[in-house]
Amino acid sequence: MKYEGRVWKFGDHVDTDVIIPARFLNVSDKDELAKHCFEDVRPEFVKEVAQGDILLAGVNFGCGSSREHAPLAIKSAGIGVVVARSFARIFYRSAFNIGLPILECEEAFDAFSDGEQISVDLRTGEIGSKVEGVRVFAKPIPDFMSRIIEAGGLVPYIKAKGTF
Repeated sequence: MKYEGRVWKFGDHVDTDVIIPARFLNVSDKDELAKHCFEDVRPEFVKEVAQGDILLAGVNFGCGSSREHAPLAIKSAGIGVVVARSFARIFYRSAFNIGLPILECEEAFDAFSDGEQISVDLRTGEIGSKVEGVRVFAKPIPDFMSRIIEAGGLVPYIKAKGTF
């Protein structure tokens, strides 16, 4: 799977309350959650994000309260893949469960600019800019996790395979 899109940069320690404010946690509709993704820190995000755009972050992305609302809001807003230096463990697992591709890469955050057009190849971990010619490599995700992402998440994977 390969994604091409605009970069949306966020910093270190972005917590789940920043991704989707707690006042929307009584919402279960994914499209409604998407309307409020990053609403308090980047109000333009929801209006300008396009399908397949790429989110870059620093360390500990998705820290804070444990909730699937956060990766679900990001995916439903249109983000194709999230690349961070590191993820909070519960966010990491929740992202795969709902079928949001994520990669860990030390260099990506510093290598690319907000608004830049880049591509991300999930299989190889290659992240590159066609304009600047910059390339960095993320840790490829394990095959098992790739199959969950390709199925659209853990539940669709189990429904299709009949087992874990």
